[in-house]
Amino acid sequence: MLSIRRRGKSFHVDFRNGDFRLRGSLGTRNQDAAKKLGHQLERALSEGADSDLWPKLKQVVPPSTFTSFADVVGVKEERKPTWAELCETFKGYLKQRIAIEKLSQATEIRYAASIREFEIFLAEQDTSLLKDINEPLIERFKVWRLERIKKRKHSRGGTGLVLDVAILHRVFAIAIDREMIVKNPVRTEGRPGENPKTGAQPFSGDELSKLREHVGQDLLTFLLLRWTGLRGSDAVRLTWGEVHLDRKEIERVTQKRKTRVILPIHSELMFLLEAENERRRPRSSDFVLVNPASGNPMTRPRLYQRMLSLGRRAGVLNAHPHRFRDTLAVDLLARGASPYDVAKMLGDTIETVEKYYTPFVRELRERVRLFLETGVGIEKPFEIPAQTTENGLKKPN
Repeated sequence: MLSIRRRGKSFHVDFRNGDFRLRGSLGTRNQDAAKKLGHQLERALSEGADSDLWPKLKQVVPPSTFTSFADVVGVKEERKPTWAELCETFKGYLKQRIAIEKLSQATEIRYAASIREFEIFLAEQDTSLLKDINEPLIERFKVWRLERIKKRKHSRGGTGLVLDVAILHRVFAIAIDREMIVKNPVRTEGRPGENPKTGAQPFSGDELSKLREHVGQDLLTFLLLRWTGLRGSDAVRLTWGEVHLDRKEIERVTQKRKTRVILPIHSELMFLLEAENERRRPRSSDFVLVNPASGNPMTRPRLYQRMLSLGRRAGVLNAHPHRFRDTLAVDLLARGASPYDVAKMLGDTIETVEKYYTPFVRELRERVRLFLETGVGIEKPFEIPAQTTENGLKKPN
């Protein structure tokens, strides 16, 4: 039996069932409100743990009272997933993808960087529950993140935001898959790398000459990047077992696209690889590139730093490793190679080559101009008639 009584200034509930007794404050001074709450509590007790009144009572009854009564019938409160729990779930998902070779460790590192930035933002917002991470919050994060990106020296206009948002969208997609949330709060800003503002950024011939003059101990690294176009992740993981000096070819499965590429070794690179092989007598499992400063295998961050340092010595701005890939692609196209040839060399798709190299490269436009200005097309060559100026003089042809 349940009864209501005043105790001090507020009303309390008293429940008896034989020798069993429960008491608790109702948190109200209003007698009508207390009676209503008492009636709801009594009904919830009679309906048991599945009563739809428990969630409503939790919102109005003091926590201590609610817990005492809910525990009697075994009410299990719905657990509210947190961002920390989602992060652990997502990390497990990444480990599984890496284990089956569907994802690279470099990608995992990039994911972690974006997630870390979002965690900093959530800490500033004092938010931890997934239910509180909604679309307006994500939109504020985009503004916050863009401002942080633009403070960096090489921000590229904040283009990295697109990738950060895409990664977050993937994280919350896992939350939906695990039934932690119902709707993805992240609205993407397009695909990473889509519609780039800068396009390909090949070195000019003059820049390559300057880099050669100052290359020093980085000659092998320079030539490997220059004549293979390997991504930084592939360059630092290239082993001597993948370098076939007898065939004058490099054969490797790329890390990003898992595409097998067979690269002819340029004579300049071939000469240095043979000399290095003779000097080091490496095992097939040894990495080709080593850090000249330490003798240890080259890492991707160190490769990036050394190429930027080379660029500074040579007076070439932002000489990051990927520019060598752009350079080889443009060089091949300018020499007459087809997009198919370039795609095979880079381990990329023809669509990617046409989209990211062809439209943005001055050398290719000049090559088309040369086609237009020379040779014979569907029309016969014709003379441009001389024009007469206002003073009667003829303009030269």
